[in-house]
Amino acid sequence: MTVRCRIAPSPTGPLHIGNARTALYNYLYARRIGGTFVLRIEDTDAARSALEHERDILESLHWLGIEWDEGPEVAGLPARGPFGPYRQMERLPLYRETAERLLREDKAYHCYCTQEELAADRAAQELAREAPHYVGRCARLTAEERASKETQGRRPVVRFRVAEGIVAFDDVIRGHVEIDTTALGGDLVIVRSDGTPLYHFTVVVDDAAMQITDVIRGEDHLSNTPKHILLFRALGADEPRFSHLPLILNPDRTKVSKRKVQTAVSAYREQGFIQEALVNYLALLGWSSGTEEEIFTLDELVERFELERVHSGGAVFDRERLEWLNGQWIRRLAPEDFVERVRPFLARALEARAAAGDAVIEPDEGQLEALVPLIQERLPRLDAIGELIDFLFLTEVRPDPAQLVPKRWDRETAVTGLREARRVIAEVGAVSFEADELDSALRRLADVRGWKAGDLFTAIRVAVTARTAAPPLFDTLVALGYERTLERLDRAGELLEGLEA
Repeated sequence: MTVRCRIAPSPTGPLHIGNARTALYNYLYARRIGGTFVLRIEDTDAARSALEHERDILESLHWLGIEWDEGPEVAGLPARGPFGPYRQMERLPLYRETAERLLREDKAYHCYCTQEELAADRAAQELAREAPHYVGRCARLTAEERASKETQGRRPVVRFRVAEGIVAFDDVIRGHVEIDTTALGGDLVIVRSDGTPLYHFTVVVDDAAMQITDVIRGEDHLSNTPKHILLFRALGADEPRFSHLPLILNPDRTKVSKRKVQTAVSAYREQGFIQEALVNYLALLGWSSGTEEEIFTLDELVERFELERVHSGGAVFDRERLEWLNGQWIRRLAPEDFVERVRPFLARALEARAAAGDAVIEPDEGQLEALVPLIQERLPRLDAIGELIDFLFLTEVRPDPAQLVPKRWDRETAVTGLREARRVIAEVGAVSFEADELDSALRRLADVRGWKAGDLFTAIRVAVTARTAAPPLFDTLVALGYERTLERLDRAGELLEGLEA
């Protein structure tokens, strides 16, 4: 039998890293063994579902390279697959028909309990130190009692009868699991009083109808699995194989939350993390290849992925490791690919400088390509491009006078150093304006004057970039150009001379 697995996000928020990892593992598993990967949109929470969230989910999955074999229509393209529709709100007739069947077979019943009655039950259970559960008040109502409730204007929910006993299953990741149904909170509401179905019901109906063979999802669903197994059995459907993935944790080992860790995939994309790195990192967030290797393409992950190698313990989200991986992947990009990806981030950085009042020079077609050797090895994220080189595209920079004076120098020495550096660079000339020529000439100047080369270089760096950290100094000067380098050294020297001693 062909393996069929699925990802079923709810469009109540953007795609977060937990759902992205779950989607990735389902995708890798399906591709690894020649199975089918299904995308289903669980949008029955009408109050919280939004079209922009669905769009974010679909775009983020596509950006990550996680393509589905079956799923809903997207951007005018028709739905794919024989088990549609793939949005739950379009499947309401199926849920209604299935609930009516369970009612006919007495596997479910109408419950007329009011919110006040349920709240009183919970209060009594708390007082008695009992776990909260439904007391079964409506489980055996006669036809006359139901009619009486309805004449009072009560609109019932539908509850599924949860049988007593132990539900056991073999989890691929966690091994044999047994849960007593007394821990499930009593008979389960599967349809609200307004007729809309609830998650536990729809997910089972859909998995059964779509012939899902493997349910791969987060550990937080482990306690739901007995409810789902009982529903599968009540429907006479085959139970899928379950695999519950470890939680993603904050650095303090609490469950990952947007208060402590950025959770939206789109935010990482905006911050300049590239698709290859994020996929690579998410794959390692709970799974081990069994080797010391850490860098994997998506195709390599497909070749190596095994559910049995997924850890059962929580996986700590480590942003530093993600940034390291991102840097590794940035350095692997072909120069033309790197330029294409980094260009919008530089444009955004320069727009911000222009909005702040700086006069910006638009990069010409070849400038960014020429800077690849200078910047590609140094970027941890694409959005760091502005911090690294935006000074190259400003008509002028405004260095902090205090930073123009290295710690071992005074103001007068700094003025002298900048003037002398300007003289030496001018003597090198425009024709010989290369990194090696500048390096040797300025080191000779430092030796002759008895200065430490690092102090001289610091003053020059701040003068031409207005920052203390930048790409290698001499490459930076060459990128800036002969005339603009001299001009910025002149302005920095004048700035210091204009200060009172």
